[in-house]
Amino acid sequence: MNLFDMNDDTNKLPLASRMRPHNIDEIVGQQHILGKNKLLYRAIKADRLGSIILYGPPGVGKTTIARVIANTTNSHFCKLNATNAGIKDVEKIIEEAKFNQSAYHKGTILFIDEIHRFNKTQQDYLLPFVEDGIVILIGATTENPYFEVNNALLSRCQIFELKPLEKQDLITLIERVLSDQKRGLGNESIMIDEEAKMFLADMASGDARSVLNALEIAYLTTDKNKAGNIHITLAVAEECIQKKAIKYDKDGDHHYDAISAFIESMKHTDPDATLYYLARMLIAGEDIKYIARRICVCASEDIGLANSQALNVATSALLAIERIGMPESAKILAHAALYVCCSPKSDTVSKGISMAMDDAQNSTDVPIPPFLQDASYKNAHKLGRGVGMDNIHAFPYHYSGKKCMPEQLSQRHYFDLSQIGNEKRIQTFLDYLNNNLKTR
Repeated sequence: MNLFDMNDDTNKLPLASRMRPHNIDEIVGQQHILGKNKLLYRAIKADRLGSIILYGPPGVGKTTIARVIANTTNSHFCKLNATNAGIKDVEKIIEEAKFNQSAYHKGTILFIDEIHRFNKTQQDYLLPFVEDGIVILIGATTENPYFEVNNALLSRCQIFELKPLEKQDLITLIERVLSDQKRGLGNESIMIDEEAKMFLADMASGDARSVLNALEIAYLTTDKNKAGNIHITLAVAEECIQKKAIKYDKDGDHHYDAISAFIESMKHTDPDATLYYLARMLIAGEDIKYIARRICVCASEDIGLANSQALNVATSALLAIERIGMPESAKILAHAALYVCCSPKSDTVSKGISMAMDDAQNSTDVPIPPFLQDASYKNAHKLGRGVGMDNIHAFPYHYSGKKCMPEQLSQRHYFDLSQIGNEKRIQTFLDYLNNNLKTR
């Protein structure tokens, strides 16, 4: 009996269980860690695995990788689920591992699913046996292990982050199911519309289990047509995954129209429209990191110095969603988008850098003034380097008033502050410095 299967009768197992890969080359996606030149792939192939923690959202292959290891390793393989296992369960495995090691010179791999559910005491108990090599630990978790797993245990493990499967990975999986006559539905007369296939792959949000469950429900609940075929249409797919198809093509006009409307709504300080277009993209399955990056761009491009905090909020949101994921990230994106939307607007930064880059492109041969050139080496002053480069802190208000533009560009002006938001305060400060320079 397979360690991971509850029933030897494969046909009675759910489709997602039947389709679990038996070897590493059957695994779909995760090429960043399972590509043929990658460390984890090589370690599994060579059966030279060290302690690892697999981290990622549900349905991306954590248990699948553990199953593949169980099928390929010569070590004794044990499985626990941290939701219902305690120290006594670990103790039993440790004793067996010690016996196997001394009597048969055979190692033990301990797979702990949901390892973040182990408390500190349980993790501390496990630590010395991992450290001494009594067991090789494979931990699987949906939570960030750097927050949920003891530092001491982390330091003895290699962390591998699994990503949500790409749309094409899920399409490949659907096609594999429909062609596999042994474990899949290849013996059934099933037709699936291309739009239904694309919809399932989109709505699964990178979760292989979700797409396989939806496909199985579609197969089990759809009557055969007159031709004797089970026809899975878009309408059937919508029912099975319990979501309606949104008119939204990630690679087409609807994608660009939605993101354009979202950005313009933030620019025009329309919070209701900002939330609406954000929701529309989220429901359609738009990449949340893409949305967050556009908020960052807007914060700098259309707000800039008028409220520099907007960029901080936007970048914090980008970092947060990478660690948290959906559905919680919807609120984080809304927070950042509304902050940007309701901030004062200015294009001072955008216009300034655009003008400066145009001039820089056409003036690469214009020499930098000698007093600004590097003077860190011996006798640089003999070449005029750094001569007249004053210590600004020796001046009142730490302001010398010295101009640093090349002589040929001395009349060019890129920095033109508005009187909006924080830019008004910046202008007041600059005026104060200049006025005091004239009086000294």
